Amino acid sequence: MKKSNIKAPGHFKNYVAKASDEDLSKALKNSTKRFKKLLDKIPGKKVNYAYAEGKWTIKQLLQHIIDAERVFVLRALWFGRKDASPLPGFDENNWAFHAKVDDRKWKDMVQEFFEMRSSTERFFASLSDDVLKTEGSANNHLVSVAALGFVSAGHVEHHIDIIEERYLHSKKEKSEDEKSKKVKSAEKKSKK
Repeated sequence: MKKSNIKAPGHFKNYVAKASDEDLSKALKNSTKRFKKLLDKIPGKKVNYAYAEGKWTIKQLLQHIIDAERVFVLRALWFGRKDASPLPGFDENNWAFHAKVDDRKWKDMVQEFFEMRSSTERFFASLSDDVLKTEGSANNHLVSVAALGFVSAGHVEHHIDIIEERYLHSKKEKSEDEKSKKVKSAEKKSKK
């Protein structure tokens, strides 16, 4: 199923756009690999870090990613099995508050995500194009099964960018390093 052939409500379009491939299976695999690479470089002392007051810690963010993926896959399963009952939305902030991640081990949470993601990849790979085109109502919006797969991939990509930019400052540091290199290069040229 190609990304260009899906129907997604407006609030999901950013996630669908962030999915890194037109092919659903590849988009899921790509986001899994990219997330693994990111999680491997997060230092243990940083998992309880929030970049501003009132913002989630990295641990809370990971729990949110796990919870949201479960919801997206449940919706895809629900609609893919031709259940016409509409599904509700969920309050991510309320869920985060009640998740109580302080007592959880980071390593266990990371393992949980990858076990779940492996299941997600297998689930979507098992669906026919006809099932992937099936639509249902979630949070009062019509969405296709395939769109929910791309949303799963893009939601992780979205949070990778947030973690890199706001928690690890990777992109900011890279751009500052590039500026510094350009300045040094210009200084060398001017000395010649």
